[in-house]
Amino acid sequence: MMFRCGAALIAVCGLAVAAAPSCSLVAGWSQKGDARSYEPDNLFEYMDGNAEGYLLYGFQNMHGVTCEKDGVTLVIDLSDFGDDDSSYGMFSANRDPRKPGNPIGMAGQIVPRHATFVKGKYYLEIAANPEGDYTSVLEQWTAALEKTVDGGTALPTALGWFPKEKQQSLRLVPESVLGIRLLKRGYVGQYEFGKAFVVQDDGGAALMQKLRARFGDTKAVAIGDEAFQLTDQYLGRICIFRKGRFIGGYANVADGQDPVSLATALAARLP
Repeated sequence: MMFRCGAALIAVCGLAVAAAPSCSLVAGWSQKGDARSYEPDNLFEYMDGNAEGYLLYGFQNMHGVTCEKDGVTLVIDLSDFGDDDSSYGMFSANRDPRKPGNPIGMAGQIVPRHATFVKGKYYLEIAANPEGDYTSVLEQWTAALEKTVDGGTALPTALGWFPKEKQQSLRLVPESVLGIRLLKRGYVGQYEFGKAFVVQDDGGAALMQKLRARFGDTKAVAIGDEAFQLTDQYLGRICIFRKGRFIGGYANVADGQDPVSLATALAARLP
């Protein structure tokens, strides 16, 4: 965990170890109480019921601080999720899809009392109290904090695998993709005509065998290294393919659309 200039650093055996964000980043603010630090085994002490969602996305640790000015408090927490996909997944799970995003780091969002952004493997969130519209304050703080957090600003590569046309949402599902436990973690894109998904698994060939056994009656089709299609009670018309270590396809495909054609086009977008 590394902060650039402007955030507190602690020297340990010659190494720079990130501390909590500093309230001095924005003039006039002071720290209220002690800085916070949490790891997976004690995050529930801070978040209670919300901790499970963070752990599902690979939460590594959190450093936080509460800043105060003129009766307003900002609860600022910076979490390390280990990699870009996981941090962006946490951001996507928490953002309000009804409201626009903000160009902060890889992606961000500011609403009247809450701000979040993701940069590299880090996810940062700010909660403002009491009631009120703190948009301008949050804009100032996210601009200052974004400069101190290490990490790239390019979106996860996986987002580019999914077609943009008629896409309604796209997010990382941390477990049971499509409700199937065998598909442990992957991206799911919701479209007007169905769901596209991509899972990476080094044991792809063995996983395909397990999927065939799970579904039972399947029909082989020619996509990638191997593929099949079927109609499922819950997932409707579905086509699943394997291309190297990628397992992908479409489910709940609407009438008038061809699952095999859709899956073929998706496979062609994968590396």
